[in-house]
Amino acid sequence: MKYNIPADVPKNKESIYKKNLKSATNGTNHLMLFAGDQKVEHLNNDFYGKDIPLEDNSPEHMFKIASKAKIGVFATQFGLISRYGRDYKNVPYLVKLNSKTNLVPYSEEDPYSEAWLSVGDVVSFAKESGLDIKGVGYTLYLGGKHEHSMLAQAARIVHEAHKNGLLAVLWIYPKGRFVKDEHDGHLIAGAAGVGAALGADFIKLKVPYNKKGKFDAEALKEVTMAAGRSGVLCEGGAKVDEKAFLKELYEQIHKSGARGNGTGRNIHQRELKEAVKMANAIYAITSENATLKEALKLLK
Repeated sequence: MKYNIPADVPKNKESIYKKNLKSATNGTNHLMLFAGDQKVEHLNNDFYGKDIPLEDNSPEHMFKIASKAKIGVFATQFGLISRYGRDYKNVPYLVKLNSKTNLVPYSEEDPYSEAWLSVGDVVSFAKESGLDIKGVGYTLYLGGKHEHSMLAQAARIVHEAHKNGLLAVLWIYPKGRFVKDEHDGHLIAGAAGVGAALGADFIKLKVPYNKKGKFDAEALKEVTMAAGRSGVLCEGGAKVDEKAFLKELYEQIHKSGARGNGTGRNIHQRELKEAVKMANAIYAITSENATLKEALKLLK
């Protein structure tokens, strides 16, 4: 597998960058990102309630899944990694540098999510803790009065990550009063292009829907092409039937050109044993080139 190493990765960091990319993607350039940043983003709505196992209410549930399942990276906040990381040293981590709650409606105020920490803080932490930190992540929202600040932060974060041989993943979501349809394929393609212009290794995006509210495979092709050499990760969304989820995931990656996924609720909103099976099935499709039939067998 030939890896495209960004030009802002210094010569003395190229081997580290390549190692991080290779191990995170199983040598396929396709990333299975286990998303565990919802403790802030969605507060406790995703972790406690009807049809959610009680064990999911504890942050440690996600760490247990990440330690037992096949994943590319486990993306969560720095504080959670610092609290649980020593007990789960086998997990490949991606540190989420910013997060915001969903308490203020986007119709009331344009979203803004400032970085909590710097890439330098993460680099120092990785060195001192000995944890396997593959990269950093940052969310930015397009379409509001704060987008210029978040774009500037994202650009610096990507560059600083590359300077240290780390992967940089951007969550990019058009939000706010001027965004009529967050799942419009042409708009998502625009967000993908922004991610490419920022130099991201991977871009986590909404899934394009057609007028009937279903996954639009053709629109996703526009998105993946617009992303250029940056890999598109499709958002996992709310928990759905396992077979339906895996079928759509297979189409996203093997028919529309996505290079991975960012899945949280469809994994962690299950008891540990079932969550591990689901994560393994997602990983098989994403990073092991498995067929849909082969992935479904892993659920049994």
